Amino acid sequence: MDARLTNLETKVAFQDDLVESLNGIVAAQQQQIELLQQQVQILYDQLRSLSPSNIESAGGEEERPPHY
Repeated sequence: MDARLTNLETKVAFQDDLVESLNGIVAAQQQQIELLQQQVQILYDQLRSLSPSNIESAGGEEERPPHY
């Protein structure tokens, strides 16, 4: 019975360590997600601030093919 209890305590200790490790990983991923959301919002705001003429000039002058 004593060996069985020791075995269970060992398993619980490893599981606690694993849960703590996974919690750290999830927290780091959440920070990355928040940073990426901020960056996407900045890009979205910059894109919305461009006027259609700026968008056209950013693409360069496109000439019609000769058959038009």
